[in-house]
Amino acid sequence: MPASERPRSGSPRIAAVTAALVSFPLALQALADEPPADTAAPTAFNAPGPTPSPGWGVGDARSYWVPALEVPAYEILLNRFDHYEQDAASYPAMWTNFRVNRHRSWVIDNDNFSINQFLRPYSGAVYQGLARSAGLDFWQASAYTFAGSLLWEEAGENTAPSINDQIATGIGGNFFGEPLFRLASLLLEGSDDGTPSWWRELGAAALSPPTGFNRLVYGKRFSAVFPSFNPAVFTRVDVSGNISTHYQSNVNVNADPSAPPTPQTLKRSSGVASVAVGYGLPGKPGYEYERPFDYFNFELTLDTASGVESVFSRGLLVGQSYEAGEAYRGVWGLYGLYDYSAPNIFRVSNTAGAFGTTGQWWLGRQVALQGTALAGVGYAGGGVIRGAGVTAPSPNGEGQRNYHYGLAPETILALKLIFGDRAALDTTARGYYISRIAASESTGSETMDRLDVLFTVRVFGLHGLTVRYTDSTRDGRYVGLPDSHQRVKTVNIGYTLLGHTRFGAVDWRPEVSQ
Repeated sequence: MPASERPRSGSPRIAAVTAALVSFPLALQALADEPPADTAAPTAFNAPGPTPSPGWGVGDARSYWVPALEVPAYEILLNRFDHYEQDAASYPAMWTNFRVNRHRSWVIDNDNFSINQFLRPYSGAVYQGLARSAGLDFWQASAYTFAGSLLWEEAGENTAPSINDQIATGIGGNFFGEPLFRLASLLLEGSDDGTPSWWRELGAAALSPPTGFNRLVYGKRFSAVFPSFNPAVFTRVDVSGNISTHYQSNVNVNADPSAPPTPQTLKRSSGVASVAVGYGLPGKPGYEYERPFDYFNFELTLDTASGVESVFSRGLLVGQSYEAGEAYRGVWGLYGLYDYSAPNIFRVSNTAGAFGTTGQWWLGRQVALQGTALAGVGYAGGGVIRGAGVTAPSPNGEGQRNYHYGLAPETILALKLIFGDRAALDTTARGYYISRIAASESTGSETMDRLDVLFTVRVFGLHGLTVRYTDSTRDGRYVGLPDSHQRVKTVNIGYTLLGHTRFGAVDWRPEVSQ
C-alpha cells in the first residue's frame, strides 16, 4: 500500500513505548534509598553494590526454545492487534503477507520517522530482551533480534520488506535493548538477601518489559539475575524548564512549489526530563571488559514538544582496558551505536559501528577529566526534504517520508571535567553526514551536528542544579532543490539527582581506594 494511504498505525504503540520510557527515571530512582557515603568507585545512585545471584544462564535457566517461540508469538499478537484496531488491509494474516512478500524486492520504505527510527528499534529491543532474559548471551540474543526483524519484514504487514527497518530493528534494537536489560538486571541484583523485592521486580519490568515478562511467567526457572560483576556506575536524573529557545530555518513547508512559501514554525518545549547512565566506567580495579556492553553510556531525554526528544546508546562490543601512567585508565575497541535525535523541526537517527576509546585522567588531586572519542559509520535517516522522492510530504514528515537515508559516517567527542565533589562541566559533540552512498535519494546529502553542554553544581547530598545548553544544526543539499539550513538552540535550568557526589569519578589511586 502506498505510504500516503497507510494509517498511522504506530501512534498508539509510540504512546505506549513513550509511557514505558517515562517510567525509566522513576525505576532508576528506586536505587536511591538511604545512600551510604561515597566510595572510590561509584554505584547507581550511590546505593550499595549489587548482590550476585548465581545460576543465570546455566542449565534450565538457559533456553533457546523460549525466545524462539516468544518472538513469533509477540509478532502474531501485534499483527492481529493492528489488523483489528488499525487497518485490516495493511495487516492481513502473516501467512498471506509472507506468500506475497517473498516475491517482492527489498526497498527503503516511506513510513514516518518516529515509526522507522524509534518504534522499530524498540521492537528490536523487545526481541533482544526476550532472548537475554531467557539466559542467552549478547551475540546469541542478537541473532534472535535479527531473525525477529526479518520475520516481521517478510510477514508482519502488507508492504515490501524494508532494508532500513531491518538495520534499525535487527541491529539497532540490540544497541537499544542491551542497556535496558543490563539496568533491569542491576536493579534486581541490588537486594541485600539476593531475592529482589516486589518494587525491584516492578522497576526492572519498567526498564525491560521482556525481562519482567519472563520472570513473571516462568518463575523460578529464570529467577537468577544476570551478573554485573559490580561495575563502576554513574547515574543522573534531570528535570528542567526552558528559559530560552532560538531557531533558524529557511525550509518552505508548503508542498505546492507554485504557492507562496510558508515558513517553518517551532513548537517550543516548556519542560525537559532526562536520565543518563554510565556503566562500567574505566578505572575500577578488578573489573574486566570481557562481554559486549560491559561498558556503555545511555541517555534518554523527554520534552513537552517532541515526547521522546533523544535516545543515545553506545556500548563497547569488543575491546580491552589499558593504562597510561598512574593517572590514566581507559578502554578501547569497537563500539555499537544507536542514536535518535528529534529537535522538533528536523531529525537524525543512526545505527552504527565505531572505533574509539573511553577513559579517565586525573589532572590533579581533586580534578578529573573523563572522555570518549569515537569515529565510525552506519546507516542513518534524517533531515527534511520537500518534494524529493515522495509526493506532498507533510511539514514534519509524519505520514510521508520526507527525510533522507544513506551511509553515514559519525563522530562523537564527549568530555566531562569534574571539580571534586562540587561541580562538573559535561560537553558532548556529535556529527553526522548522511551521504549519497546506498541512499534513498542519490542526488542529495545531509550534514547534522549536535552539541550538548551541561554545567552542574552539587548543592547538598546527591542534589544539584544544572544549566543545559543544546545546539542542533542541519544543512541539506539536493540537486534541483534550494539548499536548506536549520538550527535550534535551547537553554534549560533545573534540578539534578546525582548518583555520586563526585560526579562518577573513579579513583584507583592506592591512597584513596584502600
